[in-house]
Amino acid sequence: MIPLLDASLLPIRVVDVLDVLIVAVLIYYIYRMVRGTNAMLIFWALIVLLLAWRVAALLDMRLLGSLLSAITSIGLVALVVIFQPEIRKFLLFIGTKTQIDQPWLQRLRFWHRHMRHTSTVNYESYIVACMHMSQNKTGALIVFRRSNGVEELVETGERIDATVSSALLETLFFKNSPLHDGAVIVNGNTVLAARCILPVTSRLDIDPNLGLRHRSAIGVTEQIDALAVVVSEETGAISYAIGGELHHDISPVELRQVLEKHQG
Repeated sequence: MIPLLDASLLPIRVVDVLDVLIVAVLIYYIYRMVRGTNAMLIFWALIVLLLAWRVAALLDMRLLGSLLSAITSIGLVALVVIFQPEIRKFLLFIGTKTQIDQPWLQRLRFWHRHMRHTSTVNYESYIVACMHMSQNKTGALIVFRRSNGVEELVETGERIDATVSSALLETLFFKNSPLHDGAVIVNGNTVLAARCILPVTSRLDIDPNLGLRHRSAIGVTEQIDALAVVVSEETGAISYAIGGELHHDISPVELRQVLEKHQG
């Protein structure tokens, strides 16, 4: 006969509470990573299977328990493959948060960014170029390097390594230019590469009217610590994405504030 209450479950230690809190936080952040994607369905299926496995173990249902245990063991390998983008995104998120949350690293990063960019970055070139392209409804996608490297993205395009100017940016995105498709990757005052291929977000909760540029801006900022600025070819609206979130239709003044705040 199965006892209704196991005596070993009665004493609750501080470490037990901490254990539950850590698991809850992990589940919450995993949920945030897969929210709005096809992986969300797999996430819920996994939760159901784990609950069923625990219930079968508690009720001593040996056949069902063995079957679910085998599925869970084999499924761990499959999950690593299925959730590879989400796992990579989660690890990048943890690394970025750890770096930012360390006070001395935060101060070091601030002063490093201050010395390198505050007085030297030519924000005017980016703002003027985006204003002109907005008025002419020229589609553009500019990715600004922040703390994480963009070398993998640079390798997908044509290397430029030129000093930034509004004329250069407008020329690169000119409709008849062979380099106008894809994204331009920049770092401070340097245009690193053009016609770069970016990852596209797999989220399903995005405005269906948004085009590939906007989806790519969201996708790249989901996977790496970068700032992406988009000029819509259809409306001329200027938008930016950071941390996987899109901020639509901003003014040139707001664009300057965004660049000064987030570029580093």
